[in-house]
Amino acid sequence: MNIIDLHDPERVNRTPDEVEVLLSSGNFIQDEFKIYKVELRLYLEKNDEKLGDYSLITSFVETDKGTVEMVYDEGFRGQDSLKRASAFLTSNLGMSGLILRSVISLRGKTS
Repeated sequence: MNIIDLHDPERVNRTPDEVEVLLSSGNFIQDEFKIYKVELRLYLEKNDEKLGDYSLITSFVETDKGTVEMVYDEGFRGQDSLKRASAFLTSNLGMSGLILRSVISLRGKTS
């Protein structure tokens, strides 16, 4: 099962502009879900002369029971928005919350 948990799934109906892999070992278990991969994906949507690029950053979690892509952050975030979001997530125990949120979404769609 592949879930795109966005109000408008067409926003991510293309190859991301940038991807930051946070986990790819495939040996992490959350509840009964084996987590294969966790990524942050950057989609640049528009550019404003004063504010710069409008960034949509999504989380993508691949498990043995499906994938989930959902909004992590969005807005005019300046340069290197994906790297800053990745650094924040990995240095502040945010990965476990992101994975748990994805597992809850998958569990809700499969039950």
